[in-house]
Amino acid sequence: MKKSIFILSLGVLLLSLFSFKDFDFFSSMTKVDYIDGSKTLKFTTKLNTTHISQAVKIDPNTAAFEAELKKYINNNIDISVNGNPKNLTFTGSQVNGESVWIYYEISNVSEISKLRIRNNILISQFPKQVNIMNITYKGILRTVNFQKGKETSEIDF
Repeated sequence: MKKSIFILSLGVLLLSLFSFKDFDFFSSMTKVDYIDGSKTLKFTTKLNTTHISQAVKIDPNTAAFEAELKKYINNNIDISVNGNPKNLTFTGSQVNGESVWIYYEISNVSEISKLRIRNNILISQFPKQVNIMNITYKGILRTVNFQKGKETSEIDF
């Protein structure tokens, strides 16, 4: 009886010690909205400040940070609408404590039947990175996950 209580106590102790271990979680969240009036796809991406600053190798509190974010986004996200590659227009960013919000868009998008997206944000730096993208087009919501080995996805509307 004493042996089983000891083993149970040891198990509970080990479980509680491991539950307080600091696990780093690598993810980004992107919201994509189609604005019918302006025929624009608007992107809002939320990233961990420490992770993105490590990736762009610059302090987020410096003036050059936004320029590096722009380059980084343009190098790590590709979008094709109905088979036609589109250029992203970086519209700004905001550092808010542990999060960085990045804003960009694609103009002149009249109709979407298929989107092809490559989202490689932070995947090279953090192999466990998961990038979640919620895309809303004319009331239809599609959710896509990107991760190492699955950086590209096609979405039909």
